[in-house]
Amino acid sequence: MAGIDYQHASRTNLLAWSLLFVAHAATGLILLILYALATLLSLIWVGLPLIVLLTPLIRAHADTHRHMLGHFLPSGPVPSPYNPLPATGIARRVGAILTDPTTWRDLTWLLVNGLIGAAIAALPALLIAQAAHLTLYSTVLWTTAPDSYYNLTPPHDQTSALITLLPALLLILVSWAITPISVSGYAHLNRWLLAPDEKARLAQRVAHLATSRAETIDAQASEVRRIERDLHDGAQARLVALGMSLGMAEQMLTHDPHTAQQLLTEARDTTRQALTELRDLVRGIHPPVLVERGLQGAVRALAVTQHLPIDVDIDLPGRLAAPVESAAYFAIAETLTNTAKHADATRAWVRINHGGGRLVLLVGDNGKGGADLSQGTGLHGIRRRLGAFDGTISIVSPAGGPTIVTMELPCVLSSPKTSPSSAMD
Repeated sequence: MAGIDYQHASRTNLLAWSLLFVAHAATGLILLILYALATLLSLIWVGLPLIVLLTPLIRAHADTHRHMLGHFLPSGPVPSPYNPLPATGIARRVGAILTDPTTWRDLTWLLVNGLIGAAIAALPALLIAQAAHLTLYSTVLWTTAPDSYYNLTPPHDQTSALITLLPALLLILVSWAITPISVSGYAHLNRWLLAPDEKARLAQRVAHLATSRAETIDAQASEVRRIERDLHDGAQARLVALGMSLGMAEQMLTHDPHTAQQLLTEARDTTRQALTELRDLVRGIHPPVLVERGLQGAVRALAVTQHLPIDVDIDLPGRLAAPVESAAYFAIAETLTNTAKHADATRAWVRINHGGGRLVLLVGDNGKGGADLSQGTGLHGIRRRLGAFDGTISIVSPAGGPTIVTMELPCVLSSPKTSPSSAMD
């Protein structure tokens, strides 16, 4: 999510956001006060359940703020730094909370944001409120309480009262000018307070790698089981039947040549089918066209075999490492398979390019939409496959379509004349 253009954004919209930020900051102060009371009560053990109850509320409040800041920061939403709390045990959960540095950073954020952040966000509204007060005074209140205004020379007639409209106009102009600055300053202050520090990022990275490693191992084990099942149910069964047919033909060759000839014909057909299944199995492991022609040729060949027209646009000035090529190819293949099965689309498109050290894969269709990354084993398998290479997947699929699947993989390209294997040496 890219940040908005402050200077060209609606001032009314920005003012509404600033008021929302003030409300959030006030809510944060209330949570901070409650947490302080719970900490005091924990001396007599009464506050421990309150700490366990308030911590998820504070973290949810902070995460909501991180998501809101994504509208105003070029980098998008601020990442969440939290590790999961222990599932059971009040003492264990309180210990994890109190020893977690992010807990104290959140409490610091509640205090600083509730005071400094709220003041920054409220400044445009305060200026407008003061301008409204001056306007109301200039038109009505000066007649009822002329000395109540903090002016050294209170007005005595309508003309002198209307002169106070000039400061009101000036305040409105200042508010109009500083509203973007105020919202931007608030967003960057909160980003500095809420963004994960280096230690938190390292801990998240370790946790991500551990999860990715476990998922990769599970995916490899599942792939091995699939290959074993395909061999057992396909080529192996046909080879067993081939052996039986050849044995029977050998026995009948002397006394019933005609039947032996039929068995040999069946054996030849069985051999052909077994070879076809073995070739399909090899293509499912690593397509030969991927080795020979790279990702560009493999994806174009894949598009030709689909049952709906697919536009392919690829801009890759070099070759990828073989594992990355394989992951990208099968991710695209699985996405197109999902499109054919579920999207009811009449056409699809594939866009591939590389820049900034990342391979970007975009697969779209004009189908009915409604794809959900949290549902479906196919999409989960794609995310797991990409996750092994620190890749990401995101889906935009409103009801009625279109569906756009964006996948990114960090990688480098070798020169066009360099093979992926040599690039890895």
